[in-house]
Amino acid sequence: MKKKLTGYCGLYCGDCSGYTGTIADLSRDIRKELRKAKFDAIAKVVPFKEFKYYKECYECLGAMIKLRCKGCRGGSRSKFCNIAKCVQKKNYEGCWECSKFEECKKLQGLEVVHKDAHIKNLNKIKQVGIKEWLKGKRFW
Repeated sequence: MKKKLTGYCGLYCGDCSGYTGTIADLSRDIRKELRKAKFDAIAKVVPFKEFKYYKECYECLGAMIKLRCKGCRGGSRSKFCNIAKCVQKKNYEGCWECSKFEECKKLQGLEVVHKDAHIKNLNKIKQVGIKEWLKGKRFW
């Protein structure tokens, strides 16, 4: 199972809030409580300037519910992920099998959130293999 949660990009899906569902679950629960409290009506009468954005906030929470993910190897996300498509097209197990992963433009999109964690992980996986990498420290 742990090997299945190793993303093509070198990140570990099991460490992600999308996989654990924390953000999705909390967003669902907040929306439920807001409906129960009829907060849409409250937001109209309470004089907080931020409440004029209540509808957008509620919709944003709805979008966060959709962040649930089964990991790129077992879920639908790989259908629209350029990294996964590339790895599958090349018939690789992961980016670590590609000699050009360190300068890959597809992987650069991960840097906004993960800095260079995926590159560190890819180098380690390339060096020791997935099984050994899973036993040690993973970067996020």
